[in-house]
Amino acid sequence: MPRDAPLLPDPTPLDPTQAQIRTGIGGWTYAPWRDNFYPAGLVQRRELVHASRRLATIEINGTGYRAQTPATYAKWREQTPPGFVFSLKAPRTLTAVRRLATAGNAIADFIGDLAALGDRLGPILWQFEPSRVFDADDFAAFLDRLPDALDGQRLRHVLEVRHASFMTDTFVALARRERRPIVFTDSPEYPSFADVTGDFVYLRLMCARANEASGYPPAELDAWADRAVRWRAGGEPDDLPRIRAAAPASAKPRDVFVYFINGAKARAPHAALALQARIDSAT
Repeated sequence: MPRDAPLLPDPTPLDPTQAQIRTGIGGWTYAPWRDNFYPAGLVQRRELVHASRRLATIEINGTGYRAQTPATYAKWREQTPPGFVFSLKAPRTLTAVRRLATAGNAIADFIGDLAALGDRLGPILWQFEPSRVFDADDFAAFLDRLPDALDGQRLRHVLEVRHASFMTDTFVALARRERRPIVFTDSPEYPSFADVTGDFVYLRLMCARANEASGYPPAELDAWADRAVRWRAGGEPDDLPRIRAAAPASAKPRDVFVYFINGAKARAPHAALALQARIDSAT
């Protein structure tokens, strides 16, 4: 049985009054990361403790298959330092129902349990299957059922749609009216449009390559860092696809979340750290 590796100290908490760019990964349990991201000798039960002291956020995909108990959420909160946040994928039992408008009670049950995360609760990701076709009335009813707060804490909902029928002005206008951001992904398999429709920006980058030490070539990481800084400052990059023309720059900065998901997953932590280093250097 391996000995415990020494733990990293808690990082300096991010200033909650300032817009932040957070880079992260999907989950924290992945065997290949034990060869590079996690130090030798670190036992598995401390992987979240270590990851949350090197990264400012982690997206939890497992909740998309099964919601966890409040006791589990509380344990995650206790293992992570102040300023760290989780993004959680909503259960697919909610996003795959035939009529989204009927999911209100189940949505309330899922979100109510998240109170156990306290201030570690970040965005809630609502990912829709590639077979989900845009129905404006049903989707509007669904958005109306998303609560804006939980125990006095503002909730941040983000939408990931995967059918081309959503690439319309109607959907973008609906998301903007409800102030719900739309995920931007660099995957060629799904719709990608960079329209800003809420007060934060959420990216899921899926094209890491195994032959790149940091997942993405340096020039591409430079470009993503530049885009993230522009978004945080209230602007928008001019080199990504969108449905509507870019809006005038906002005077209000935005939080930006960037997750490295799929692709060459073994490279994801290195990509997140390399991007964060560029952002920190630029700002």
